[in-house]
Amino acid sequence: MKKNIFVAMSSILVLGAALAGCGGNQAQSDNPNQGGSQAAESAAKTGPQVLKWNLHSEPPTADPGLSEDTTSAAIIRATFDGLTRIGADGQPHESVAEKIDVSEDGLTYTFHLRDSKWSNGDPVTAHDFEFAWKRALDPKTGAAYAYQLYYIKNGEAYNKNKAKAEDVGVKALDDKTLEVKLENPTPFFKELTAFPTYYPVNRKLVESNPNWAMEASTHVGNGPFKMAEWEHKNKLVLVKNENYWDKDVVKVDRIEFSMVEDENTELSMFDNGELDWAGAPMSALPTDAIPALKESGKMHTQPIAGVYWYKFNTEKPPFNNVKIRKAFAYAIDRQSLIDNVLQAGQLPAMGAVPPSMALNKDGYFKDNDVETAKKLLAEGMKELGITKMPPITLSYNTSEGHQKIAQAIQDQWKKNLGVDVKLENKEWKVYIEDLHQGKFQIGRQGWLGDFNDPINFLELFKEKMGGNNDTRWEHPKFKELLDQSALEKDPEKRKQILADAEKIFMDEMPVIPIYFYTNSWVQKENLKGIVIGGLGDIDWKWASIE
Repeated sequence: MKKNIFVAMSSILVLGAALAGCGGNQAQSDNPNQGGSQAAESAAKTGPQVLKWNLHSEPPTADPGLSEDTTSAAIIRATFDGLTRIGADGQPHESVAEKIDVSEDGLTYTFHLRDSKWSNGDPVTAHDFEFAWKRALDPKTGAAYAYQLYYIKNGEAYNKNKAKAEDVGVKALDDKTLEVKLENPTPFFKELTAFPTYYPVNRKLVESNPNWAMEASTHVGNGPFKMAEWEHKNKLVLVKNENYWDKDVVKVDRIEFSMVEDENTELSMFDNGELDWAGAPMSALPTDAIPALKESGKMHTQPIAGVYWYKFNTEKPPFNNVKIRKAFAYAIDRQSLIDNVLQAGQLPAMGAVPPSMALNKDGYFKDNDVETAKKLLAEGMKELGITKMPPITLSYNTSEGHQKIAQAIQDQWKKNLGVDVKLENKEWKVYIEDLHQGKFQIGRQGWLGDFNDPINFLELFKEKMGGNNDTRWEHPKFKELLDQSALEKDPEKRKQILADAEKIFMDEMPVIPIYFYTNSWVQKENLKGIVIGGLGDIDWKWASIE
């Protein structure tokens, strides 16, 4: 997603797009440009356009219904297309839908589909969308992002076995017309339909092959690119999709992805001309290299609406105690971490919701409040009846950046609280599965919004066993306020309801907010048209190599 993130997860609303300039290696490709006359002329002059990128890690899936991390979402956004697509202006635009009618009460959306095809030549129909959405909501599918479809009438009820598939408010009226009924007016619904969970899937294929999305030979999408090769944990290759409805705007013929985990190696590959881009949003720049890159003027930095936090497993002692959770949160010196480790203009996070949509701009606690932290730790230990803290493990996925942050915080907890913390790193796919299964005490994660609304950062924690709530925390009043916010039509009153919910959340501290993200990267100068969203997503559809 969009949305857990490897360095950070999914994102729909784009608060401002960076049109990046980055150089392509003019390697030969056996996939000739299929675009319009201008693109064909360009290719004739310079050879096929080949973009070389590093994914940092193996995408856990290339199935839109099961995607929940940035790496998967980036590949899915390249190989699929939704009813809408976010443009360089950060707004949703008609894509597979050529016309959208909205009822006066804002509860019924009618999407009129254009002629478009799957990469295997099958027509894309409204039935594919209906099937995809109901499949993601089907409790048997186990989609972590099912809750993104709860805006649809009876979506939540079906996902919780309280309604049938036919009760869900999405229906193909014919091959070209999709009717959607919502639970409540949802002003950002057109943004949601640009999100991977809302993408169609090819019903015939999905029903005939459960593993269709895990190999290039069986993968079928409807996006600007199609999968040509997938050598697991090593490389992935996308080529231009000649069946894409908007193929004339697609200038890049081929994207070659490596999967190198080490950020220093990635930067060296960039310096050697083996990559056209290094750093965010798919990876991170090595922290040691940042000062020199900044000074040289080569580094691009963009604030994004995302938060880096540590999740507690609130079911296991000692973090079943709220005072101990708060002690660990208050004892972190975030500004020192930003100044000495991160060094890319991040902001200390004193709440869950990023500054671009903040509910309480002053935050809910003080950074580096060691005195209060010590007091709370002593009180919490007394409540648990312990005189010594049990062994504590902080887990993170393999990355030099995450490791350095963890080491700095490990030192701060030792110095400020006298607590010894063991560090544990795991490969991304294993790490995310362990988080979901509760096999952790404190675990690193990042979250980028899927659309520009605070609800997106709060609703993650609505249900104890919800798709992305690995904390196991739940609170009846918090849930009640989120439900209330969905019904409130007055924007200011709704904002206050959400602020009250965030206050409960921060008072209970099931996560430690650490910092609000910026994306930083270096790029070759002749790559244009990369759209980097203000919430951390990336789209290669409009990329070109000049």
